Amino acid sequence: MEYKFYGWQTAGNVKAKENGYGGRIRTPLDLYDALSDIWCGDTCAPRMRAEWSRENRTLGQCSITAFLAQDIFGGQVYGMPADNGGVHCYNVVDGYIFDLTSEQFGEKAGDLCYEGNELQDRESPGHFGKEEKRRRYEYLKGELYKKYGNS
Repeated sequence: MEYKFYGWQTAGNVKAKENGYGGRIRTPLDLYDALSDIWCGDTCAPRMRAEWSRENRTLGQCSITAFLAQDIFGGQVYGMPADNGGVHCYNVVDGYIFDLTSEQFGEKAGDLCYEGNELQDRESPGHFGKEEKRRRYEYLKGELYKKYGNS
């Protein structure tokens, strides 16, 4: 598979700390591959669903994907200010930065700044403090487990 997300070149250096997926999700590259078949309109942020498509499958998926990656790889989730007034989330693990959903920005992805951004807390009002976002995260995690879980 050809990868275009930010940090793909070094994402193979990040190893899973959580093994609830039958050892099949070993690096962020594996997670990206798995989620590419799971991301859907139902996991997209409601305000972006009308624009979501299989061609732009990472649209509206950033926070739920970043927190799921944190569950598997550890590290921190950071957020940069987005043009729409929201926050775009990405991961930092052991000094490696990766953003599994950066492709949603197309040509503007090169303008994203991964330095000096704020640490994100999943329980904050902007993230899982929103029940709809928590449900989307649980759905994404559940579908990943169905596909790759130990059972």
